[in-house]
Order: sequence, then C-alpha cells, then structure tokens
Amino acid sequence: MSPLLPVAEALARILADAAPVEAETVAIGEAAGRTLAADVAALRTQPPFTTSAMDGYAVRADDVARVPARLRVIGTSAAGHGLRGPVGPGEAVRIFTGAPMPEGADTVVIQEDADTEADAVRVREGNPPGRHVRASGLDFREGDLLLRAGERLDGWRVALAAAGGHPDLRVRRRPRVAVLATGDELVRPGEPAAWDQIVASNGLALAAMAVEAGAEAIDLGIAGDRFADLEAAIGRARDARADLLITLGGASVGDHDLVQSALARQGLELGFWRVALRPGKPLMHGRLGPMAVLGLPGNPVSSVVCGLVFVRPLIRALLGDPLAGADRTEPARLGCDLPANDGRQDYMRARLDTAPDRLPVAHPAARQDSSMLSVLAHAEALLIRAPHAPAARAGDPCRILRLDRSL
Repeated sequence: MSPLLPVAEALARILADAAPVEAETVAIGEAAGRTLAADVAALRTQPPFTTSAMDGYAVRADDVARVPARLRVIGTSAAGHGLRGPVGPGEAVRIFTGAPMPEGADTVVIQEDADTEADAVRVREGNPPGRHVRASGLDFREGDLLLRAGERLDGWRVALAAAGGHPDLRVRRRPRVAVLATGDELVRPGEPAAWDQIVASNGLALAAMAVEAGAEAIDLGIAGDRFADLEAAIGRARDARADLLITLGGASVGDHDLVQSALARQGLELGFWRVALRPGKPLMHGRLGPMAVLGLPGNPVSSVVCGLVFVRPLIRALLGDPLAGADRTEPARLGCDLPANDGRQDYMRARLDTAPDRLPVAHPAARQDSSMLSVLAHAEALLIRAPHAPAARAGDPCRILRLDRSL
C-alpha cells in the first residue's frame, strides 16, 4: 500500500489541477459575492471636483486670517446644485457637505464658528487653506487600479467599482459543485429511518460550504451501495456539467466501499487517495474528463475538515483567486498539555480564549471522535498538530485554523 500523502502535497496537487472557469458579465447590482475575472480601473475621478467636507461657509483663507471677520454672502452651494462664479475678497458662499467648492475659495469655516447677519456672515474662528476641503481625485483618479482579478466582491468593493463608473463587471461564473452522499444507511432529513439507518447531514454542510466559497451547489441526493445507483448519480453530475463532483463516503477499499470502483468504471483518472491527516485519511482526488472529483470520508467531521482544508481552496482556485492556496492558519497558544502526535496531521476541534500577550489560546475538546457534529458545531477553531509533533505543554506555541462561519 502506498504511503499516506502529506496534507500540503495533497492540496498542491489538487490546486495544480484546477483551471479557472469561464468569465461572464453581470450588472453591478448583481456582483456581490462574485469573483472578479479582470482588473477594475477607474473610469472617472473621485471626487470629480473639489468639495466641502463640512457644512459652513466657503471663503478665502486670507479673508479670515484675522478674526472676527465680516464677509458678504453671495450665494449657496449644495450637493447637486453647485454655485458657479468666483468668490472675491470679502465674500463667502454658504456651502454644504459634498457641494462643489466655488472658484476662489480655498477653505471652509464650519457653521459652528460663524454667525449669520442678514446677507453677511461674521466669522469667529479662521482656517488655513485646505481645511475641511476634499480635493478632486482625493479618493482615486481616472485610470487608477481599483480592484484586481481574483478578488471576491463584498459590499464595499462593489461600491468602489460603482464609484469608479462601472455599470457592470467581468466575473467568473459560479463553479458548479455536485454533492453526492452514498450508503444504504442514509436517509434524508425528515424521512422515516429504519433502526440501522442515520440521517445524511454531510451533504448539507458541503453544499453550504461550496455556496459560501462562491459556487453553485447541485444536490445529487443519496446513492445506495449499488453500482447502478452510483453510476446513475455520476451521470447526473455529468449531465449538469459539474466542474467538481464531491462524493461523501465509500471512497475506501472495503467490501462496501464502492465509490472509487464505480468512478473507475466511468473512466476516473485517479490522482491520489489516502492523505496523512486526522480526521479524513481516506480522501480521494481524480478527474472524470473535465470534471474534478473529490471523494471525502463519510464521517461528518472528517468531511467538514476535508471541506475546509481542500474543497474551499479548490473552489477559490476555480474562481481564479490567486490566494486560493494561501495559509489561513494563525499563531496561538495551547490551553492544555498534549501527548506526542503520530504520523498524521491532526485537526482538533477547539474553543478559544485570549492569553495575556493577546494571542488566542486553543483548548481542544476532550472528545475528538470524527462522528461528533455537536463538538464541531461549538468549536471556534481547528488546532493543527504536525505529523510526529512531540508532546507539548500548556502555553506552548501552536497553529489554529479559525472556523469562520461568516464566509
């Protein structure tokens, strides 16, 4: 039997096989959550004119160098209703936030520092040139690079692209991720279950993770432990033109583990299976023509851990994210003593608190069984232990991967 593949090598091989999916154009109002397929440059300057940053009076700084100063008010400049014409010596313009600065004025006296007197204003506090003024191009200028290809568009990135004058954007289409649960022991939530059956939960978790990563999830249901069922489900994934097929369970080589054999009968080009991690050792990777295949373990926590470590980066790679394979772990400290580790990289479910040096402190759950979703649901991070890590003491440095449920 071939040796277990290290986690880093397995991830590198998965990502090396992933080419970005095609691009499409979407309206700016539909772009949130999508991933850019092309750089975004500003089509206009922002702000396009010099504006006031406060409500008050646009004046010449020389006229308020000595206060009090009485100036004649010659008009009003409001957002969308700017005042044309210059401000001369001894003159002021009533101005509001976001309004164009009139020609000749170079500072804004805020209204709290001035008193209105009929058609004049009495300034009690003067300002130097440029105070409370936003220069044209303060944010960006036409032609400036605003966003790079591969960035995922959240609300503020969408706002930036819109401010730059873009009514639509080139983004990657959503990768199609087909999810197939396998095993005679599984039933859907709400369906009657025999005494020897359990509810299929893994598929819901992996579908949600796929959507959160930017993909479209395709539910292939549950296939029983029969080649006909498995091959029919694989056919449905192909018919749906899935970019990635995720199978859950049955990827090992036991008498009832038929998934790998069914895929092989359909032409699977096997990349590898069996990775040196816990939980999740029987991970399979390969390709069926244009469709990538990941066979994940059947235990719920194993499949979720494999989803975090391998599936999410793969989807981001399909979306052209240059940081798809970036290390998302962070330093922490152990909250308890731990024995030496064996040859597999361990991902222990843990809760977090904070040490005096402000590093998070990871407290692994007492029970780490890969079937226990209750432990995973209340964990805040995965505590990562390298293969053959020596025994460690509370307070020793460690690495964690946060279970960020906002993604």
